[in-house]
Amino acid sequence: MNKQFSIRSRVWVFDEDIPFLGIGRIQLLENIEECGSITKGAEAMNMSYRKAWQLVENMNQMSPKPLVEKQMGGEKGGGATVTAEGKTVIKKYHLLQKKMDNYLAKITKEINF
Repeated sequence: MNKQFSIRSRVWVFDEDIPFLGIGRIQLLENIEECGSITKGAEAMNMSYRKAWQLVENMNQMSPKPLVEKQMGGEKGGGATVTAEGKTVIKKYHLLQKKMDNYLAKITKEINF
């Protein structure tokens, strides 16, 4: 009987030893883009606003250009937008993950007995 194994991986991008991007941060960026706010983006993934704000600040500081721009509150409240740089980072991350998945699928075929 043949046993079918699979290999899976999550991609993390580091700056030195400091995490810059991972699937959770990418999901947060996508949620901010969709919802137009860090608060709503965080709520969509059951994350506290404080944690989301810290992640956005860290990503913005590590990136050559900001990934998220925040608008200050007013009568209608503030908001946030994912910048062109942020949208590029999201696309490149997904491409990197897809390439990794394809590579792991190839290796999976080699190790299955």
